[in-house]
Amino acid sequence: MILKQPAFILTDIEGTTTSISFVADELFPYFRNNIHDLTLLKHHPVVEQAFIETIHLALEVDNETISTDEEIIRKLHQWSVEDRKITPLKAVQGVLWEKGYKDGTLKGHVYPEVAAALQNWHAAGIGLGVFSSGSIAAQQLIFGYSIAGDLTPLFSNYFDTTTGGKRDTTTYAKIAELLTVSPENILFLSDIKEELEAANTAGYQTIQLVRPGTTADWKNTAADFNEIQFH
Repeated sequence: MILKQPAFILTDIEGTTTSISFVADELFPYFRNNIHDLTLLKHHPVVEQAFIETIHLALEVDNETISTDEEIIRKLHQWSVEDRKITPLKAVQGVLWEKGYKDGTLKGHVYPEVAAALQNWHAAGIGLGVFSSGSIAAQQLIFGYSIAGDLTPLFSNYFDTTTGGKRDTTTYAKIAELLTVSPENILFLSDIKEELEAANTAGYQTIQLVRPGTTADWKNTAADFNEIQFH
C-alpha cells in the first residue's frame, strides 16, 4: 500500500509489531507464575500505587471489597486470566516483566521485518510512537530487550491506557494534541478494526496489519510492514 508520507507513525504492539502468541504464551504465563513476588515488591512505588488502585477498582468495577495483599494479588491474577485492560494490572505486569527481561528469561518478539522498517522510517524523518494497552514500561521492555536488539532509540513517544481507551476517538484526538501533529499527518497501525475506526474518526490515516490469525476487516490492510510504502 502506497500512502502520502506521514509526519508520525503510531503503532500498536500485539498483533502488529509482535505476535499475539508471544504475549499470550510467554508474557502472561510468566506474570502469573511469578505474581506472588509482588508481596516482596509492595513498597516499590509502582506496585504500591497499583495495589491502592486495585482495591478501588475491585469495588467500582466488580463490586468486591478487598484489603489484604493476598486478596489484591488474587484479584490481579483474576484480571490477568480474564485479559482485562485495567491500568494497575498493566503496571504490575510491567514490574515483573522487567525482572524477566533483565535476567534474560524474556526476549521481546518482533516480526522479522519490523526492526528494519522502523529504522528506515526513522531515518526518513518520520516520528515514531507506540500506543498499546500494555503499560509504557512494558512497551519499553518489549522493544528494549527485543530479539532484534534495543529498538527504543527509534521511538519518541509512548502511550497507554492512562491516556485513554484504544477504541475511543477522543483518545486519538488527545494523542495528536500531545504530539502537536495534525491528525491527517499521523498514520496508525493496528490489527483491531475498532481501534482503527476510532483513529480514522479522529482524522488519522490507518492501516490494519493482517498477521497470521488476523482477519482482514478494514478498508486499508497490509500483511507486514514491508507492504507499507510512502511517496
